[in-house]
Amino acid sequence: MRTDLIDRLNAICSAQPFTTTWTLRVPADGGQASRDGAQVVPSASTRKTSILMHALSRVAAGRLDLAETCTVEARLQKDVASGTYQHMTPGTQLPLRDAMVNMIITSDNVGTQLVLERLDRDALNAWCARIGMVGTTHRANIPPAGLAWDHPMDRTATTTSDDQARLLDLILRGAEGDAEATGLMGVPQDLCRLGLDILSWQRLRNLIPRLLPANTRVAHKTGRDARGRSDAGIVFRDGRPLFILAAYCDRVPETMPDGLPGFASAHATVGQLARACWDAL
Repeated sequence: MRTDLIDRLNAICSAQPFTTTWTLRVPADGGQASRDGAQVVPSASTRKTSILMHALSRVAAGRLDLAETCTVEARLQKDVASGTYQHMTPGTQLPLRDAMVNMIITSDNVGTQLVLERLDRDALNAWCARIGMVGTTHRANIPPAGLAWDHPMDRTATTTSDDQARLLDLILRGAEGDAEATGLMGVPQDLCRLGLDILSWQRLRNLIPRLLPANTRVAHKTGRDARGRSDAGIVFRDGRPLFILAAYCDRVPETMPDGLPGFASAHATVGQLARACWDAL
């Protein structure tokens, strides 16, 4: 990994008063670098990539059916702050596949609950550990409402940038037919390709894709919680995966010293990290 790129990424992070951890992988040569990549941080909605892939492993095992009908219920809409199904009429129905899609592309937490209610959390955590996501823990189906800016990490799901980069690498390899990756995850090539496609349909593009050329393909999942902002994804150029980046901005102040919102600086930081990788690689 080029030291000048690592120095540039660290300088971008050091310029901010909040903590940013990141992990960079280059699929072409297997290179990896990180800034505190094993540090456990709130996962926010980046956790949903592992939920998606574990659910697809259950589909492959015949335990779930993508065509199963799911029903939007009022109880699932309570305290939901992301996505669109919080506003839909209770009783609205959709296939499980579409709940998975909305869980990722709009970070819909009604969809997330529809998926998680068909999974076992202990089995989900065991699956993450088995594939090497040793710093990842899933807790409540959705984050508790009204969390403070400095809430303890054990109030929500947690992960590391290393874990998310590893998962994305496995998905990419699985989609390319790597038997080791598909075997480890229990997700065959066709479902790895579906997972990669769903991540590529992401509608929330204000982090990793922020400063990249328009219409750049990025297969990613963003995260937003009371403590910060995050994103983890695969960036493609000319149809080939260029790099995998997972970045977590934590303990982001509500207001920056210049008076602007802290989340805007977090978005800009992740965007700058991705652009620096794009330019250097």
